[in-house]
Amino acid sequence: MFPGEILDPLNADELRAHLHCAVIGQQIIVLEQTASTNDAILQLTTPQGAWVSGPPSGTDEGLVLFAEHQTAGRGQRGNRWESPAGKGLWFSILLRPKISVSDSGCLTIWAIETISDVIRMEFSLEPTIKLPNDIRIQGRKVAGVLTEMRAQENAPHLAIVGIGINANQSSDDFPVDLQGRAISLAMALGQGVDRQKFAVALLRNLDRTYRVRLASKC
Repeated sequence: MFPGEILDPLNADELRAHLHCAVIGQQIIVLEQTASTNDAILQLTTPQGAWVSGPPSGTDEGLVLFAEHQTAGRGQRGNRWESPAGKGLWFSILLRPKISVSDSGCLTIWAIETISDVIRMEFSLEPTIKLPNDIRIQGRKVAGVLTEMRAQENAPHLAIVGIGINANQSSDDFPVDLQGRAISLAMALGQGVDRQKFAVALLRNLDRTYRVRLASKC
């Protein structure tokens, strides 16, 4: 067991306190458990579970929703994302980018490039990107991104960018069939990760780089 791997619950108020004037992170929700953070944001956007012309009050662009545990986390092509409680960062971001739906892939590229840079800066690890949406360390998957975007009439399109990062798992936390293909930051470092501090660094850099990418239409 790595130090602090479970006993560091995320705190929404503390996260927000570090994100002054940010777009991404102006609103933060931390759930103890949900099926999927992408689906949870979708449910906030409309109780009927369908995209509408604009989000209701309280779900503006930049809303970030974390879950300590996902019971049905999703990856690309319907793959299941293993999300054990308290061991990683599982979160989704609600965005309204001024891009076409056909350009939604650039949001995934923006996210995986920014996450890779933050891992490099915070931990002196050297991640690699495996397109279309994976980040790897030592040849094994440490993070992934799932972008879902829908067209809106007379308004910027809606996008949900879901992010999963393995932070404090040990090898035994992964299913047997994934133990040779998945890794956590703690496994690569040989010590636990402060998830709250890491989350702040991620959100700060995602906000900064999103502003740049948005200005240049990705």
